[in-house]
Amino acid sequence: MNSPGRSTADAHALRAHVVVAREHFTVDVDVDVAAGESIAIMGPSGAGKSTLLQALAGLLPLTAGEISIGGRVVDRIAAPQVHTAPMDRGVVLLGQDARLFPHLSARENVAFGPRAGGIARRSAQASADEWLTRVGLPGAGDRMPRELSGGERQRVAVARALAASPRAVLLDEPLVALDTETAGEIRNMLREQLAGTTTVAVTHDATDAIALAERLVVIESGRVTQVGPAREVLTTPASGFVAAIAGLNRIVGVVRDGAWHGDRMTLPHTSVGGSAIATPDGTTLAALFRPEDVSIVGDEAATAHSWRTVVRSLEPTLSGMRVYTAECKVDVPLADAAMLVPGMTVGLQINPAALRFAPTL
Repeated sequence: MNSPGRSTADAHALRAHVVVAREHFTVDVDVDVAAGESIAIMGPSGAGKSTLLQALAGLLPLTAGEISIGGRVVDRIAAPQVHTAPMDRGVVLLGQDARLFPHLSARENVAFGPRAGGIARRSAQASADEWLTRVGLPGAGDRMPRELSGGERQRVAVARALAASPRAVLLDEPLVALDTETAGEIRNMLREQLAGTTTVAVTHDATDAIALAERLVVIESGRVTQVGPAREVLTTPASGFVAAIAGLNRIVGVVRDGAWHGDRMTLPHTSVGGSAIATPDGTTLAALFRPEDVSIVGDEAATAHSWRTVVRSLEPTLSGMRVYTAECKVDVPLADAAMLVPGMTVGLQINPAALRFAPTL
């Protein structure tokens, strides 16, 4: 079903080489989004994600590079002092703050874009009511922003953005300020309403990336460090950051004599899916496993999949205790953690069937 006032042909491809000099490093990122595709951008705080979005939206000048939307160059700096004047991009940026016009009703907020584009008042308001229904707010047209909850304001903001028939939608963590239940509702609504719209979504939440995007682009220190289908990136992380957001332990080691060797542990070839590691000696690989796939076995670790380590800290969880050691995180039942204290030496054992390996950066 097409969105009111908008056809699927209105979704345009976005291609950009964004270079923006910052105080401590330069953001240098290539983005290529197919027409109607959604991609997620993830990275540590300060990695350059918001800088990228602001440049794509025209809110931050390029140091170098080019931005093309729908096959039309909207911004380009080919060399110092050679700058093509930015053009109207036809993109909308949705952030944590809905930024509704406080003096306009929900209906008037949504109708603002079409009215600015020359649509007759009655038609624009009728379309606005359709959009409010689509985002889950039927009959809310006369309500003022002050009368809406945070989640409702975000719904109106989404309706306002899409009613303007944008070439692309940029999302800058629009769910981060919402409670868990409301965020889930808005996430589902976004997935439905953005289907077929070229979308770039910055998020810190792996759930958002999986729900909203087909591909995931990871940015660290202003550079792309991993890109691919969202689930694939999160299950085979190429950096510690991606492993952390995916809830995985990641220990880097080297293949030698048919086995994988970490600082404190060695995994013989029979522990890798029951077959030898078909990887040349000297290859660096990261061992990946979940905190629940590790068990505490005491300080006399003796098996091929065990090693001794030191407990650094303990953190309560809903189901028990998370134990932070020198190498990894371990989830244990509360009863098993009763005797653990920071500084204590223990043995850890990994379930070999749960191990996976991934290349490193």
